[in-house]
Amino acid sequence: MKRLDTRDTGFEGAFRALLDDARETTAKVDATVAGILAEVRMKGDDALVELTGRFDRWSPSSAVALRVTEAEMQSAAAAIPAEQRSALTLAARRIEAFHQAQMPRDVELAEPGLRTGMRWGALDAVGLYVPGGKAAYPSSVLMNALPARVAGVGRIAMCVPTPDGLLNPLVLAAAELAGVTEVFRVGGAQAVAALAFGTESIAPVDRIVGPGNAYVAEAKRQVFGRVGIDSIAGPSEVVVIADGSNDPKHVALDLLAQAEHDEAAQSILITDDAGFAERVVAAVQAALESLPRAAIAGASWAAHGAVILVRDMDEAVALTNRLAPEHLQIMVAEPQALFARIRHAGAAFLGRWCPEALGDYAAGPNHVLPTGRTARFASGLSVFDFLKRTTWVEADPAGLEAVGPAAVTLARAEGLDAHALSVAARLRHNP
Repeated sequence: MKRLDTRDTGFEGAFRALLDDARETTAKVDATVAGILAEVRMKGDDALVELTGRFDRWSPSSAVALRVTEAEMQSAAAAIPAEQRSALTLAARRIEAFHQAQMPRDVELAEPGLRTGMRWGALDAVGLYVPGGKAAYPSSVLMNALPARVAGVGRIAMCVPTPDGLLNPLVLAAAELAGVTEVFRVGGAQAVAALAFGTESIAPVDRIVGPGNAYVAEAKRQVFGRVGIDSIAGPSEVVVIADGSNDPKHVALDLLAQAEHDEAAQSILITDDAGFAERVVAAVQAALESLPRAAIAGASWAAHGAVILVRDMDEAVALTNRLAPEHLQIMVAEPQALFARIRHAGAAFLGRWCPEALGDYAAGPNHVLPTGRTARFASGLSVFDFLKRTTWVEADPAGLEAVGPAAVTLARAEGLDAHALSVAARLRHNP
């Protein structure tokens, strides 16, 4: 775990090294992924069956076995404990309401003879990738599928790997609750290939969303352009700005909540209280003694964790804007005032009683967020990822007369004579 202090002469160099911390996998998987994409594109369902047997340790009898039936979906939803069903329902209701509030309105500007506008429309089909490796993520199903449903997407196809052929009932229950229309037992780069190119059993989609491992991320990178994607997500990260009035155990658990995602996750504490910083570090070590995922969280904290001691909260704001974190917790007396000065963060959680984990599950805003400092220019998943804009212009002779001459002049200045003539031919006084 790194310790930085803005008072130290070497702070700037140490902070730059923290910014440049390479937390992505060092494995080169581009060639392997390209081969898998080509195999699925050429062989379709046969490739999916073969690759599933190779990577997921079970051999489907045919491509038909890859499709999860409606009966299986309903059975899974009925089998989960009532407490889990209630939690999923509450989370889904809040997520849906928050994204419904995001829905934009069409635009229309009218003047004599000329009307212009912009119309919003939903994508036809979306593919959702849900991880099935180190943990099951029903929350990811809700966060990815519900904005698509709110936007009006008609077809939502989900691919989820099923190691040893085992399906997670909670994931299927979340899919049924979120309005997923198709579910397939397919994972890895081959799932991305099937959603992008289509096979005999899986029709292609327009956009692929959802997190995955290095192979999934690289596959999404390679199919971008043929389909849209949400992002190339990296390891999870959190910055916690906290003063000395907080409970160090609370802050320690907030840091470990990110660290337990995987060994490459990053948790950073920024504080103006040296004694408090030491109490948090001690609380982290104490919590690791009993945390079920202590091996993962401990490795993350040791390799990528950091505590930054600042002179004041002005420095905390400046450093946070440079970090542009995926998640930001602001645990000070007046969090809104500090948040107003933060320009770059994927999502912010304000106050001592608002841990980031609340947003992961049930608060309402989306937990699919920009990582790796991309919050400087990117935003979290929203209904806008499942909508597209079409602009339109309608003109009558008077409208053409009002703006046509300028169009002719500019077209000729660019040397595009056919452009100029297509407008000039319609003008009443052909210049």
